[in-house]
This record gives sequence, C-alpha cells and structure tokens, in this order.
Amino acid sequence: MFWKRIKVMWWNHKIWFILGVIMVILVILSIMGLASLESFFQQQILGTLPLEIVKMIGYSILGAWAFVVLVYRVGMPMSGNSGSAVKSSDIKTTFNDVIGLTEAKREAMEVVHLIKDRAKVKKIGGKVIRGLLMVGPPGCGKTYLAKAIAHEAGVPFFSIAGSEFVEVFVGVGAGRVRKIFQKAKSAAYIHGAAILFIDELDAIGQSRKFSMFGSSESDNTLNQLLVNMDGLARDEGGNVIVIGATNAAEGVLDPALMRPGRFDRRIQITKPNLRDREEVFRYYLKKVKADPTMDIGRLARKAVAKSPAEVENIVKEAALISLRNERDMVTYKDIGDAMERVDLGLETHLELTPAERERVAYHESGHLVVLYRQHPTDDVFKASIKTRGGALGVVYHHPREELYTKTRDELFANVKTSLAGYVAEKIKYGNTSTGVGSDFENAMRLAHAMVWNFGMGSNGFVGDFTSIPENQISDDMKNRLNEEVQGILHKAAEEVETFLRSEWNTMDLFAKTLLERDELDYDEIEAIFKSHGRERLPLPAPPQ
Repeated sequence: MFWKRIKVMWWNHKIWFILGVIMVILVILSIMGLASLESFFQQQILGTLPLEIVKMIGYSILGAWAFVVLVYRVGMPMSGNSGSAVKSSDIKTTFNDVIGLTEAKREAMEVVHLIKDRAKVKKIGGKVIRGLLMVGPPGCGKTYLAKAIAHEAGVPFFSIAGSEFVEVFVGVGAGRVRKIFQKAKSAAYIHGAAILFIDELDAIGQSRKFSMFGSSESDNTLNQLLVNMDGLARDEGGNVIVIGATNAAEGVLDPALMRPGRFDRRIQITKPNLRDREEVFRYYLKKVKADPTMDIGRLARKAVAKSPAEVENIVKEAALISLRNERDMVTYKDIGDAMERVDLGLETHLELTPAERERVAYHESGHLVVLYRQHPTDDVFKASIKTRGGALGVVYHHPREELYTKTRDELFANVKTSLAGYVAEKIKYGNTSTGVGSDFENAMRLAHAMVWNFGMGSNGFVGDFTSIPENQISDDMKNRLNEEVQGILHKAAEEVETFLRSEWNTMDLFAKTLLERDELDYDEIEAIFKSHGRERLPLPAPPQ
C-alpha cells in the first residue's frame, strides 16, 4: 500500500518533483559559485539579495492578481473543480439509512458484493461491472444510494455533477473529464477499486448530433467520457466503477453510453410504495417532536406518489405550522395543512361575497359526494373552501392503495368527479360559473385519452390514434372520435345529475357544514356519511 501511494504520487506530481530537483541543483550551483568569488563580491551580492527577494515576491503578487482578473472578469476558462474525493470511512450513509427504496437497495447490494469479491470474479474469468446507471424521478434518493454503495463497498468515492463538465470554451469539458478520471484511477490503483458518481448525467450524456461543421463542445466532452469509460483499469490493477444518475427518459442518453461495457447495470429508482412511505414518514417524524398517537399508515395513504424529498419537506413545513400555532408537537392536522401548502400554495384569504362562498361550498360538495360514494378506488382526505393559490376551494383525494394501471371504470369515475362541481352549481342555481374551468380541462383531457389513446369508447374503435400523424386521419374519423369524447362527457354529466338530485339532502348538509367550518377532514366526512347510512364503494375485487 505504501509503495503504491508513492507510485501514484509520482504519476500525479512528477513534474513538480522534477522542478524541485532542478531548483535544488540550481541552489547548490549558486552556493558553489558564490563561494568561489572574492569576499568583496560576496558581500555585494549578499547585500542586494534581500532587495531581489522583495522584488520577486512583488512581481509574483502582481502576476497572481493579473491572472485572477483575467479569469474572473475576462472569462478565461479554468479546469479546476473537477470533482471531490471522499473516503469511504468519511461517508456515514449505510443501506440501513436508505429508506423507501426496497427494490433498488436489493440491486445495489448485489453491486456491492461484486465490488467486494472482485478478486474472485476475475479468478473465474468474469469482470467487475464498469458502470451502474440510476434512472428515476428527482428526490427519490439516487445520490443517497450511491453514497451507501461506496460506504458498504469500502472504496473511495468521487462525486461530480454533469453540469460541471459543461463549458463554452473548447476542450475545457474534456479536460475536466480526464482530470476526474485520473484521480479516480489513482485511488483505484491504491485501494483496488473506486467509485465515480456523476449526477445529472444527461447534462453531458445526451445523444450526439453529427454535423459537417464539426462537433460541439458538449459532444467532445461526451466523446472523452466514452473513451475514459473503456479500459478503466490500469495494467497494475484497480477498477473504476462509474455510477450515473439521471431523471431523463432512457431515449435521451447517447446509445454509445448505454451499450454493455460502459453502463452494465441499470437500477430503476421509483417513488416509494405504501410500505416504504410509512418508513419514510417514521424516519422524518423522529427528527421532530411529533404526536406519538399519529396514524403513520394513514399519512402514507394520504401521500400517494410523494417522493422521500417531498415527504421530508412536508414534515419540515408541518413543524413550522405547529410552531406558528404555538403547539408543542406536530399533529396530524399540521401534516394535512403542510400538504395543502406544498401542493396548492399559501392560503390567500380572499374576501369572497356570501353568494360566492356559498357557490364554492356547493361546488366542492358536489365533488366530495360523488367521489366518496361513486369512485371505485379514491378516498376523500379533505374538503376545503379556504382560498389557496388560484383555487377557491379543493377536495383533496388520492387512491386508497398503490395502483399502476387504471381501468375504464376508474377513468370514467374521474370524469364524473371532475364534472360533479359543475353539475352541483347547475342544480342549485340554474347556471354555472367560471370556477368550472379547471374541472372541464381535466374531464376533457381524460375523456379524450379514453377515446384517442386507450380504445375505451363505445363505437368499437381500437388503437392509439395519437400515434398516427394528424394529416393521415380523415376528417370523418376525427369527427367520429370527437363525438365519442362528447358522448362520454354527456353520459358522465347525466349520471352525476341523477345521482346528486337523489342525494341532495346530503349535498345541503355538506355545503352548510363547509360554510360553518371552512374545511372538513377525512374523519369528519366519514362520520357525516355514516350517520346518514351512506357508504363508499368497496375496492374492486381482484381478477380470478
């Protein structure tokens, strides 16, 4: 290990070593020359030596100042900041700290075993993986997982963002690639392996655009990255494992970057499921003073499709809300208010007229009643007529469980729920308001997708018509498809109107309660329905 470190120091700093030796030789020769002079000349030279030293220091300071001005004011490129090295012992992140990524951790553990057993892998003729690509939405723990891999594998960890390679000056990006890989190779030679983590890989890894006018700087940087990812190990031993992270879709990255031998493994990082979200909430609630009786499972059900970063933000926001309300611990209500603030924005306290406020109450009650009683998969978590952002009211809902596909019945129920506010206004007042705008947009988008994308119309048309160029679809076919979209909307509106008229007493009750309280939570909504003998639809039975 000691001699390997010496060799690496020689590889990386041999120019300075050579310069140092030359300086020592020059000093020795100067002393020998000075000793050969007569005493008068020796005294003269020694007398002027301090002044010469001061002049050299002054010229050095002046030159350094001029260089700084040139770099930071004129814009001359620098090739520094090419990644930071971290010892594995300094990384405190373990797999136990990575929560909400059950499937991804299983894949990552296998990678760690391959790195640890690299000698055995080579002995049987195999190769240690060259690259690992993490793909997934932001805030789901890609960087965190990469640190855990480095810690568990016990090898040096280098981290750099893809944007740090990007430069408008020719050759700078490629130079930074060479520099960070040189650092990683040296560490791998000493320790047997090293990990180089490139965050936001798509910043330099997008597909190249070949042109008769030559390559762009970004293409040159990518070319250098491709070259360095081939033959990463020195002849003397050592492996560099490149871990890339990106939010971009698979087709965005260059095919040469994705081929075997560069990124051998791929880990799909997804948003946490229900069980993982419970772990995430427990982890972050331990960092604040929270109500110990809080139902964590209920919070996880309410936070469907939330990433770990979003959950962390919600808990921090809830702590601030609790402090603002002079409570000594975070409650379930604080979490609910935090979710609304994060998703919908701050409460705006608009002064609505009594007539406007009543209309909003009936509008939201329409959404609430249809959603609770007729939607096969979604739950109502909160109904509010407090103004937030651009919304005058909201019915906050999510699926009761993690769902990855939607049936026609579920999509049609979403259309009905979107139109319920419009229908409620129409029944109560005989006319509607501009408050139905976003509801119409959502309903039409869903109905259009049902007919044009998923073949869920009643006219028998099958296929995804959006995949066909528009000029290749006849006007008659477009009209028939659009008529089918309107048919779905009209059918949904008719069914909702029939249902709401039969449930109008419940509608009146919810509208008046919202006017009194401004908002209703899940428990209050469920209690009102049960007191009137109204039950929600059960979840659909799984196919046999």
